[in-house]
Amino acid sequence: MRNTSYIGSMFVRLSSAAIAALISFPACAQDWPAKPIVVVYPFNPGGGGDQMVRLVMNRLSRDLGQQVVVESRGGAGGTIGAAYVAKARPDGYLLLGSGVGSNVVAPVLMGAPFDSMKDFTHIALLGGLPQILVVNPAFEAKSMQQYVDVSRGKAGEIAFGSPGPGTHGHLIGELFKSITGAKLLHIPYSGAGPALADLLAGHIPSAFFTLATAAQHLRAGKLRGLAVSGSQRAPDFPDVPTFAELGQKELTATAWFGLSGPAGLSRPIVTRLNGLVRNALAQPDIRSKLVADGIEPGDLDAEGFTQFFRAEIARWTPVARASKEASTAGSKPSAR
Repeated sequence: MRNTSYIGSMFVRLSSAAIAALISFPACAQDWPAKPIVVVYPFNPGGGGDQMVRLVMNRLSRDLGQQVVVESRGGAGGTIGAAYVAKARPDGYLLLGSGVGSNVVAPVLMGAPFDSMKDFTHIALLGGLPQILVVNPAFEAKSMQQYVDVSRGKAGEIAFGSPGPGTHGHLIGELFKSITGAKLLHIPYSGAGPALADLLAGHIPSAFFTLATAAQHLRAGKLRGLAVSGSQRAPDFPDVPTFAELGQKELTATAWFGLSGPAGLSRPIVTRLNGLVRNALAQPDIRSKLVADGIEPGDLDAEGFTQFFRAEIARWTPVARASKEASTAGSKPSAR
């Protein structure tokens, strides 16, 4: 009887502890955040994605009553920063500015010590930066079709630049080639800046950039836009058609960023963050800044964003694999 009584009392104590843990977990989520939150941006600072993440996180700092710090951890196509967050405790204090580059493309091209679906909790879509096909004004093509025709007539002689191998601009360019039959030479650069400099100088005739990167030079007449990958024409550039309008709906895409955390992040925290992000994106001041930079703000619940993430992996993985296999054929390093 003593042993039975002892086992019974132990069972009661263990059950009580388990129940207390289950009860206290939501309470901890309710108390969150009790200290500053760090959001890792997995690329170098200064780009359109970095600006978007910081703009929304600044609003969350106000709404949460705790500082939300954006920390850049670039390298390996964004996989270093993403891996850092994947290994973190799912307590809501270390999050990731996830994106198509760091969590979809780079893992295919470079490998990554994480699974973008199993090792993360996907919270909210921030928005996407459309890509734009731009040419130097001195280049002979005045439309997308002329651009394709010129490239076919000079197979392998017409180059397009991108911010680097495996970037969204590179993959959009490769998809453009496969869909249109354009005979283009890809020249990867070490960032949008060097590629833009060569394009403006006439060293390359064309490039695929985010609209935010090209916007200033489009306004100044230093670049000519042939087509944009957004779902609709950019308000500031109404004369530039979408690829979909030109019959290439497969090229409707954006270089998107979202907010994710480690796997196992509690549902109350996810729900709260998703609501705050969507509220921030709906604010007129934030929305107007994003739209002015050519960014399409997101508006998905957590489940919708998770499904979107999964669909983007399915969409871009084959393109990235094909690009990797052909990386030594039809590409060469920049001369600059």
